[in-house]
Amino acid sequence: SYIQYCRRWVQLDSEYLRYFQTIKEVYSKRMVSLGSVDKVVSVGDSRFELHSQSRTFLFRAESTRAYLSIYFFLTLQNVYYTSLLFVNISFEGYMEMLSPRTKVYTLINKDKLFLFRSHEEYFQGVGITDIDMRMANVRDGENKRSFTLTTPYRAFSFMVDSESEKQRWSEALKECVSRALSCDGLCESIWRVPSNRMCADCSSSMPEWASVNLCVLLCEKCAGAHRSLGQNVSKVRSLKLDERVWTDDLIRALCSAVQSGDLLETLSLLNCGVDINCNTGIPEFPTPLSLAKRSGQTVQAELLMQNLNSESFTPVDKDASIRSQSGYLFKTASSAKPITDHKTKTDFSQRWCSLGDGMFSYFKSEQSHHKCGGMKTSEIICLSVNSPGKHGYEHTFELYSEEGRVYLFGSDDGSIIKNWIQAIAMAVLPPALFDVCGTCDRLGRLRCTEGNHGIGWFCLSGFKLQVLLEDNVQIIDLRKLLTLSDAGSMVLVWRGGPLHLLADRRPHFVGWQTFIQQRSGAGDQPLSQQQLTDLGVPVIIDRCLDHVTRYGLMSSGIYRKNGVNSHVTKLLERFQNDARSVTLLESDYSVDDVASTLKRFLREVKDGVFNGQENNDNWLRAAGLENRAEKIKRYQILLSNLPDVNRETLKALIHHLVCVQHLSDENQMTIRNLGIVFGPTLFHTDGTDVTGSQVVEELIQNYCSIFNVSQPLSRTPSSTICAVYLEKKTEGAEVLVQVFRF
Repeated sequence: SYIQYCRRWVQLDSEYLRYFQTIKEVYSKRMVSLGSVDKVVSVGDSRFELHSQSRTFLFRAESTRAYLSIYFFLTLQNVYYTSLLFVNISFEGYMEMLSPRTKVYTLINKDKLFLFRSHEEYFQGVGITDIDMRMANVRDGENKRSFTLTTPYRAFSFMVDSESEKQRWSEALKECVSRALSCDGLCESIWRVPSNRMCADCSSSMPEWASVNLCVLLCEKCAGAHRSLGQNVSKVRSLKLDERVWTDDLIRALCSAVQSGDLLETLSLLNCGVDINCNTGIPEFPTPLSLAKRSGQTVQAELLMQNLNSESFTPVDKDASIRSQSGYLFKTASSAKPITDHKTKTDFSQRWCSLGDGMFSYFKSEQSHHKCGGMKTSEIICLSVNSPGKHGYEHTFELYSEEGRVYLFGSDDGSIIKNWIQAIAMAVLPPALFDVCGTCDRLGRLRCTEGNHGIGWFCLSGFKLQVLLEDNVQIIDLRKLLTLSDAGSMVLVWRGGPLHLLADRRPHFVGWQTFIQQRSGAGDQPLSQQQLTDLGVPVIIDRCLDHVTRYGLMSSGIYRKNGVNSHVTKLLERFQNDARSVTLLESDYSVDDVASTLKRFLREVKDGVFNGQENNDNWLRAAGLENRAEKIKRYQILLSNLPDVNRETLKALIHHLVCVQHLSDENQMTIRNLGIVFGPTLFHTDGTDVTGSQVVEELIQNYCSIFNVSQPLSRTPSSTICAVYLEKKTEGAEVLVQVFRF
């Protein structure tokens, strides 16, 4: 019989087979627990069947290679024991989903919300989708019985039977979000050890369970198998649900071990994931290393030093003199929100601060033994340097912790702050980014899809974002991004590909969003701070030139005629808001509207093309030189002194005007006419002094010499490749003349 197949995008992991409507979908159409699969059967023609307790699924792969990889993966996974049912359900029940309108059985398990068509399907291991609550937000719906769960990719609306039930669901979901976020820091800390990133039994990635006596990490499936062996064989604990096991208990244990001669116990604790730089709670000996030295345990100290210096633990500073830092700083009270208001000096208190042995601590005074507060350097997820004068103290910086707290420190001495920034940066960053220590405006780690195990390291300096994802550092000029979207999570698309920064409720992420948006180019700033093309020309100029080149080169009076003022104003506002998002279509804007937009932008842009009034005057004085060779040489010198963006912009513009004047028989725009139009525009004058027009004319006439190009019509700032033809009638014959190709 004829079987009709529906094309679906399929994803496989150690627990589920999920299929999606398209590759772009984030939430699955259906998912099948591999624990419900009794057997996998090959039926030929790149097809296979999944036989579950309740039904049979038939799949056909598009290629033999895809078929073999999926089939063998499923066959191997089916060997292992997989539990059908969740063991950590915190809330469950039926709700009505409003779009599409259907009743679903819903349950909260750990940090995810699972949707099933019915309670029976849950027992059968067949579901709809699961929602990661780390990126979710719960808000009230349109009536008293509904609420909406929003994520960066989709909003899910639900309705329940009563207002009280809605309240219970809302509280349960919000608690799940909070729990998921609070546990992330612990998991990330343990997963930094490479051997902890895979299940010891089946090699599944990012295991969230552990056998504390066997010193191995396990996935949920294998943890269930270990639990069935009994506590006397394997003591299983959750990294997320049993958080205290991985904080106070292990740290008391480690402090005890390093003061004895039990090396095996110390090594076991380190392999369990305990932080080698954890705070002992003893001000005089704040780390296990200092405690071991104090106790005379030289072998223990050497073991800790070896682990401290390995790649598995905290990176080693390249300069021992910078590894520690101490001195007085001024500090405000910590905050759970970004610090946006101005802090006066009265808001600060003087504190003795100390950085060393993996700890940043602060005390009331240098003589004080009681620590006022602090954090492990491994818990510092962001360091941000404020612009001078933002707060009462001239120089300030902010530290962001994994717990979501913000700490503001300051001093009037810039050198003191610079030394602290460099020391903290080297204590926090991986070695690959040491070279940028002390020069960054903001640095730290973010959740990143493309990163190593979902984590990327970032250093922002000016417009340059240095990114460490795997083993190499990539440098992104934020002004040259192809697209930038900011809907919860951030997606940066550059010539090297996309970069997905996952949303985070902690205050450091909001700061990263703000910084990246500001450094990606703004329409009301000088040319060097605009959104740029890959060639370094402002996007607004490139797109206007491209549009006129395509549709207006033979338009009579191009640039001399004015467009509709309201159209020009609206288009310029669009460009200044986000030039990357503007697409110019011939049907939407006339060439005169676009040409007038370009002229207005050039006239109004801060500092102009020639970078300020002083440089304007230098160009105008150069026009007065009588010797042509000296004048050309002077123009070349002035051109070389311009900032890169200004120089590339002037080159692109003059090249375009050369193209325009080559068609002056058709468009009536001779070199003189172009000089009359663009002289006042580029030099920001009223046109009464014709010197500016003279400069433009001479730049067009001497384009090859001044800009050091061999052929004036060889290329344009746009990546467009096309040919323009001029049709003329001469003595009754039609002749096609190729004007130029670019």
